[in-house]
Amino acid sequence: MALSSTARLPAAGPAKRPGRPRRRLAPYGFLAPFFVLFAAFGLFPLLYTAWVSLHRVELQTSDRADWLGLQNYSRLLSDPFFWNALRNTFTIGVLSTVPQLLMALGLAHLLNHRLRGRAFYRVAMLMPYATSVAAATLVFAQLFGRDYGLINWVLSSTGLHPVDWQAGTWASQFGVSAVVTWRWTGYNALIYLAGMQSVPAELYESAAVDGASRWQQFRHVTVPGLRPTIVFTVVVSTIGATQLFGEPLLYEGNSGGGISHQYQTLGLYLYEQGWTFFHLGRAAAVAWVMFLLIVVLALLNAAIAARRNRTDR
Repeated sequence: MALSSTARLPAAGPAKRPGRPRRRLAPYGFLAPFFVLFAAFGLFPLLYTAWVSLHRVELQTSDRADWLGLQNYSRLLSDPFFWNALRNTFTIGVLSTVPQLLMALGLAHLLNHRLRGRAFYRVAMLMPYATSVAAATLVFAQLFGRDYGLINWVLSSTGLHPVDWQAGTWASQFGVSAVVTWRWTGYNALIYLAGMQSVPAELYESAAVDGASRWQQFRHVTVPGLRPTIVFTVVVSTIGATQLFGEPLLYEGNSGGGISHQYQTLGLYLYEQGWTFFHLGRAAAVAWVMFLLIVVLALLNAAIAARRNRTDR
């Protein structure tokens, strides 16, 4: 039977757009360069370092690798110079991180108020951070010089005995810590300043109405509002202190960290094992120990911060 011209054909389904699969794959295409670069310059070196740490690899014959298992790690843990470097890393980290963050918090609190030339002071805060590590360390090495240093000249002019800032244990560690503190205080101050500006102004107004002084407002309003920022700076500063290398290397100009290794950090110890003694396998083991140490410290700081948040609630 023939269909009439007025009969309607069944409606066809929605036409598929040919470009839809491309749209779905487009985000992965945009992210692909990052993952390629991360795999080439991040993941592969990490895994290759782990492989090297399980072998005997010498710099002169780097194409030859003899399986050792965990002997590099066991030999590392029995080396007194490793424990000396670990102890120096901890003490220099404390000597540089604690004063650095305290001064940064105070400077940020001052810059948070209305001052003339605030833009100039904020830019000046970043000048030490923008300075080269080599230039800053060499200048401080001259300032802390034993015979002609400015610091000893000031001490002598005030009737105090000069200090050998490069031979004494605590004196040399204080000198290295001074370089780190000078370079990073302004950087952390600007981070704290950004955090302070995110604290609602109504909290300060309420505290002022209740009769709170500036110090009380700082303690009970500013510091609690900055707690996530403080945790962030503590974690970043801890990681930086664990990886400290340039400042102690250039302070006196050798990888031993002084005559008696009195300020040799883990970074210098790694460099000495790999590029002075040519033991690339041991240097890779040191690198992995440093990596695991940083992970443990970061998790510890996160656990302490989470516990503080639970107690405050």
